[in-house]
Amino acid sequence: MSSRLTTGDNPILKMDYPDPDVIFVDGIYYMISTTMHFMPGGQILRSFDLIHWEHAANVFDLLDSTEGQTLTGEKHIYGKGMWAASLRYHEGTFYVVFVCNDTQKTYLYRADKIEGPWRKSEIEGFYHDCSLLFDDDGRVFVVYGNRQIRLTELDEEMTGPKEGGLQRLLLKDSEETSLGYEGSHLYKINGRYYLFLIHSLPGRWRRVEACFSADSLEDDFIGGDILNDDMGFRDSGIAQGGIVRGVDGTWNAVLFQDSGAIGRIPVLVPVTWKENEPVLGMEGKVPNRVTLPVSSSCPENYAYAPLSDSDDFRYGFGWGEEVKVTEKPYREKYSTFGFRDIWQFNHEPKLDLVYRDEEAGQLRIRTDKLSLNLNHARNTLTQRMVYPFCVAEVEVDAKELNDGDCAGLCVLQGDYCWVGVEKRGEELYAVMYSHISREGTWELSSVKGDAVECVPLKDSEHKVRVRIEADLEGEKDEADCKLFADGEWKSIGTAHKLTFRLDHFTGARFGLFVYSRKVTGGQAGFSDFRFITNRNDAN
Repeated sequence: MSSRLTTGDNPILKMDYPDPDVIFVDGIYYMISTTMHFMPGGQILRSFDLIHWEHAANVFDLLDSTEGQTLTGEKHIYGKGMWAASLRYHEGTFYVVFVCNDTQKTYLYRADKIEGPWRKSEIEGFYHDCSLLFDDDGRVFVVYGNRQIRLTELDEEMTGPKEGGLQRLLLKDSEETSLGYEGSHLYKINGRYYLFLIHSLPGRWRRVEACFSADSLEDDFIGGDILNDDMGFRDSGIAQGGIVRGVDGTWNAVLFQDSGAIGRIPVLVPVTWKENEPVLGMEGKVPNRVTLPVSSSCPENYAYAPLSDSDDFRYGFGWGEEVKVTEKPYREKYSTFGFRDIWQFNHEPKLDLVYRDEEAGQLRIRTDKLSLNLNHARNTLTQRMVYPFCVAEVEVDAKELNDGDCAGLCVLQGDYCWVGVEKRGEELYAVMYSHISREGTWELSSVKGDAVECVPLKDSEHKVRVRIEADLEGEKDEADCKLFADGEWKSIGTAHKLTFRLDHFTGARFGLFVYSRKVTGGQAGFSDFRFITNRNDAN
């Protein structure tokens, strides 16, 4: 038995990590979640207690480098990309399987160590929200689908369906549910098969968790809903994710909850067993606080690395100006294309446009395409926002912008806002832009957005410090943009309403960006990025 315990609040992560899947290997928990269009993708987190988490690995830097994945022209993969991965460990090998909703392919990655290298292959077919099962007899199965949940046996090499193998329909959800069964997670526990799913209540949008079980993969799966709780938050149910047996044999589920503009946040739910069936929560409720044993693999006084953080862009190599982030020392030490793992690019980056001045502590990004608005800006560098309150601020150097260029700090989502600098002719302006989509739910907006306020900068003034304060508590979901002038922070523009939309299908993020509307080749610099989550520290 573990002699150490730790306690934490639910949700366990206050950030956008949807569709989680969790395993426990050699005293360490690993969790993967959907990373959509962000690169590098397939981020895996590590924990010794299921409550506190840090970065462990990225499964891939790039996928297929399609025009959409590289933001070529007006093409993009917002709301698509990598969805709902299955993470498994079998006979000394880690496996990750997921579909990519722009390429309509199923990808299989394997590694001997969680850190990689990860070896890429494909499985013939498209398996929505799939889950792998390595059975005791050496057979491998994938379960998948939406509303209709199907099982397919794979061949020994896992390249596609096994000829003559088992293929069958396991379940079909009622047409009365707006969201049919999906988010499959299949396990074999003590000789019995358990299939965990998500769906919505009939005639009402509220996610619930369901479980069905059978003695054999050829038997009927029997079961139903096993968790219907929202922790008193927005009538937003908690569901979809994996279960795991961990330290001291404890069972838990890591599911997610729709939480407004911040995205979909992981929640830890205790699991017990009654007559060989899982019972989630405590008398049907998800606890606000959880206490769990700490793995003996965890060093004493272990400090987890932050998942979002400040960055001065000085990484200790002591080199001069315009060092490419692809240089070998950067890539060997930092997993996000030579940046710290707190960062992800909005799509596959074009790294010959990205530099870092180690001496000045400045990130520099150039443009090589014309972009209508922020959505199409290449090389936007992002971090997840943190619930319930967070602030980002940065210094923007606009000296080398061209006419029509925009650069600054944004909240990246479908209904985005940003604060920074715009060049009009030969003049620079501090600006706040607000963008509310007028398109359909799934459609990416094609309008420019509105310049709410413009402040002329002095002839010699090309560096400005800007800030965005995001209040995400309850149902507020607002962002306030500020400009540092005359020794104090001053509001610019108006409060901007943030909304989780299906065009991006991800939680709001802070981002550093530059894009050109008239001529390419402009450049922006970013220095002293600060990330704050304590309201008192933001004053």
